[in-house]
Amino acid sequence: MRRTAARLLTGAAFTAATAAGLAAPVQAAAASRNGSLDVYPSTAVPGGQVTVNTAACGDPGAAAGDAGAVGAGPFTLAPSSHDGQAIGQFQVPPSAQPGTYEIVAQCAADGRRVAGDLVVVLSSAREQVYPRGSVKTGVGGALGPDPVQTAAGVTALAVAAAGGTWLLHRRARGDGI
Repeated sequence: MRRTAARLLTGAAFTAATAAGLAAPVQAAAASRNGSLDVYPSTAVPGGQVTVNTAACGDPGAAAGDAGAVGAGPFTLAPSSHDGQAIGQFQVPPSAQPGTYEIVAQCAADGRRVAGDLVVVLSSAREQVYPRGSVKTGVGGALGPDPVQTAAGVTALAVAAAGGTWLLHRRARGDGI
C-alpha cells in the first residue's frame, strides 16, 4: 500500500513539474508580447555583447533602443525573421560598473515604450578557474619546495630498499635469518 501511494505522489509531482516547465516558455513569450524587452544574456561582463528583442511593437517590428543607463547609448531594433519580433544588439562598455541597468526601446509604429533589465558583473560565472600553487595538505608531500628534504627522503627510501633486498638475499641463501 505504501509503495502504491509513493508512486502516485511521485507521478503527481513529476506531472506538475513537467507542466510548469512547459508553461515557462509560453509565459515568457506572452510577457514579450505584452510589453517587455527580452535581454540576452541577462547578466553580462563589461565589453560583452548583448542582444535584445521584443514582440511588443508588432508589425513592422522596428524600434529605437537606448542602453544609455549602462553607457552604451542608442541602438536600433530591426524586424527579425520571427513573426512580429524586433531584435537589436549593443556592446556593454568596458568601463561599465557592476549593477542592474534598465534597457529601454520605443516602438516606431505606435511609440510604445518597453523595458528590460541587464545585470553587469565583473566576472562571468562561466569562466574556467584553474588552480595555482601547491596543495596545502599538512605534513609530507612527494615534492615540496625544499630540495634538501626531497633528497633526504629519496635517500631514506633507497637505504630501506637496499636493506630489504640484502635481508631477502640472506634468507634465500640460508644464512640463518
